[in-house]
Amino acid sequence: MITLGIVLLLLGLLFNIGVLWTAGVIVLIVGLVLVLLGRSGHQVGSRAHYW
Repeated sequence: MITLGIVLLLLGLLFNIGVLWTAGVIVLIVGLVLVLLGRSGHQVGSRAHYW
């Protein structure tokens, strides 16, 4: 999700599309939260680890 967020951010900036940029920020933040939860030992959904 982090990679997808970065790609959407870059596409939004290159093509000047605000919706892609906003979606990229949201996906990037969600990906970072999932990584932090997974690394801190909390289950994410039904997975013990999220990578």
